[in-house]
Amino acid sequence: MIYPSIIPCILVLAAGVYLLGLRRAEKVAALSGGLREMHSLPTHYGVFAALCCALPALFLLAIWMVSEEKIVTHMISGNLPAEYLKLPANKLSLVINEVKNIAFGGFTATSGNPAIEQAAAAYVAHLHATRNIVSIVVLFCCIVPAWFSLRSITKDLRARNLVEGAARILLIGCAGVAILTTIGIVFSVLFESLRFFQSVPLADFLFGLKWSPQIAMRADQAGSSGAFGAVPVFIGTFLIAAIAMMVAIPIGLLSAIYLSEYAGASFRNWAKPTLEILAGIPTVVYGFFAALTVAPLIRDIGTVLGLTVSSESALAAGLIMGIMIIPFVSSLSDDVIHAVPQSMRDGSLALGATRFETISNVIIPAALPGIVGSILLAVSRAVGETMIVVMAAGLSANLSFNPLTAVTTVTVQIVTLLVGDQEFDSPKTLAAFALGLLLFVFTLVLNFIALRVVRRYREHYE
Repeated sequence: MIYPSIIPCILVLAAGVYLLGLRRAEKVAALSGGLREMHSLPTHYGVFAALCCALPALFLLAIWMVSEEKIVTHMISGNLPAEYLKLPANKLSLVINEVKNIAFGGFTATSGNPAIEQAAAAYVAHLHATRNIVSIVVLFCCIVPAWFSLRSITKDLRARNLVEGAARILLIGCAGVAILTTIGIVFSVLFESLRFFQSVPLADFLFGLKWSPQIAMRADQAGSSGAFGAVPVFIGTFLIAAIAMMVAIPIGLLSAIYLSEYAGASFRNWAKPTLEILAGIPTVVYGFFAALTVAPLIRDIGTVLGLTVSSESALAAGLIMGIMIIPFVSSLSDDVIHAVPQSMRDGSLALGATRFETISNVIIPAALPGIVGSILLAVSRAVGETMIVVMAAGLSANLSFNPLTAVTTVTVQIVTLLVGDQEFDSPKTLAAFALGLLLFVFTLVLNFIALRVVRRYREHYE
């Protein structure tokens, strides 16, 4: 049996078993005096039978997919001559990779060593044999539980409880995966950052004013100072993000207020989707626009005014980034403003308030949590942007608050440090994890502040 087709086969079998379970439940209901005599609906019995068919097979298949690599590697090692098995672990790993490349027709389909070619042929044979066996066992685990589940369908079977319990377990598992993924990301970044701080003092990283993460590989190598002061990098990040938010927050919030409170229904129906198109434009397109149009325009205007403007500036990147994140503020703010009950507007207007007073004193306070959430999302998007900064602001870690100079951001430096083949024992590479950890802490503090602001100014209504 072809191994990649096993999952579609399981799904097709589960669909067929669902129909069989549905018909059997209807037959049992007819013999028992109607559906009212059944504990659950026929669909519950069908889903119960389908789950009994698919879940054991998928569980077994998942176990095999996780352990297949180790089993196959052990097979390769068993077919190699004894002299290869005495090699160090890193060299033996290279030999095994060469066997796999030959087996799958990778970089080279032949090798000058007959022992490696023989091991590759044995590897292919064992792989096909084991996959066929696994496929047969998986199908067996589909058919046998499905048969027993169909036989167990009676009017007293609590199929609905079983199906809802399986759904609850699935939902808990999905939530657990999300939580465990977050914990794994945090600890992976934390452990690598601790390795970095063993080489570079924390105070030098947090308060250092020079960022030059190049480490000399030889004693005579020049131009590699190895300075890891993160202040210039974070100053550039905050500068570009601040410029972007000065563009996005006023335009986005005012456009949301207009679309929700002043614009007609027909205008809102086409204006809002048109505005949201900005969020779907690839960031590389924004980067090209910033580098080829906005940056030269700013430089020309600065020349006319007698200012010194860099060819790559924080102002160009910030302006385009602000335009990019306008939909994050406008669309979400428009939704939360539009969701404020109409009775609150009518009550305010009935008391003699103007429309402007109603918006500023009633609607905005009621929608404040959603507005703060949209602004927070926009700030996170601005802090995490990379492509626009690379193309419009450059890579220079300059300690400057001047928006007309070239700066860099945390995300750009992380990408730069991790490009290409890197050794994770070098402070240069580990510095990327330290920057990521500091950025994570900054985002966490930002969320905490936003939560406090929302709790402080939230309006409570009965």
